[in-house]
Amino acid sequence: MHTVAILVLDHVVPFDMATPMEVFGRTRLPDGRNAYRVRVCAETPDVRTDGFALRVDHGLEALVDADTIIVPGRSERAAPPSARVLAALREAAAGTRIVSICVGAFVLAEAGLLDGLRATTHWVAAELLARTYPLVEVQPDVLYVDNGQILTSAGAAAGLDLCLHLIRRDYGSAVAADAARMSVMPLEREGGQAQFIVHQHPPVPQGSTLEPLLRWIEDNLSHEVTLGALATRSGMSERTFSRRFREQTGSTPLQWLLRARVRRAQYLLENSDHTVERIAQQAGFGSPTAFRERFRRVVGTSPQAYRSAFHGRTVPEVALP
Repeated sequence: MHTVAILVLDHVVPFDMATPMEVFGRTRLPDGRNAYRVRVCAETPDVRTDGFALRVDHGLEALVDADTIIVPGRSERAAPPSARVLAALREAAAGTRIVSICVGAFVLAEAGLLDGLRATTHWVAAELLARTYPLVEVQPDVLYVDNGQILTSAGAAAGLDLCLHLIRRDYGSAVAADAARMSVMPLEREGGQAQFIVHQHPPVPQGSTLEPLLRWIEDNLSHEVTLGALATRSGMSERTFSRRFREQTGSTPLQWLLRARVRRAQYLLENSDHTVERIAQQAGFGSPTAFRERFRRVVGTSPQAYRSAFHGRTVPEVALP
């Protein structure tokens, strides 16, 4: 089981702290086991926020055996982190994954962990981060930055994106997609790090009158599927069908179809050794050229780069005791 330590400091932003607690705490493996053990730790047992006080069960010693340390954001009233906290983070950085949410990046920067690296934070604070820590390459226009061991996210919502990304790195897309559904969160966000964001299989609304058709589409992605054919299969005119489809799915038929094809391609890139040409055919893109162009447009990177990042991660990680 992967251990996540959430390091809370005085004047922690409650939402930034609660997000990883909820997401990681509710993530399950396919066999129902907990994927993560979550610990909240602090320098002292009592931590203040701007609205209430927290009683924390674990001290800084919890950082020692953590697989991932998360530093949430803090309010403007927060004092600089203590030398003890900074030393604990530096020591942990020798082999532990360390993540910041929102302006938690300032704590990582103060510890020197972002020197020479790309990083992001809330756009309001990006200029201050860059000015205060000139060795950090601040990127204010992305959702999050993954440097491998050190990761930073923008605002609180981007912190949720980053949590889902971490789950995907650890256990694969199926577990991450389930975690996203539990959070009522789509695994698809526009942004500079789109190449690392899971594009969830388009949801099939339970009880929808279109549900049989959507299931049929999923089962026939390798075939040519046109708007006219879908409307005919539904017994509607194209105009009526398009309106009904948008009402029930929040997407146009062709947008939904593209997302379904991309998700199928992502799965095959992660879990098979099929060539790009074969995957293009299996996902119904018509040609490898069309596949590469549309995949890059939706995901933000090439199929080959995507495979290099995620191929083979799902099965072995889920099988861990």
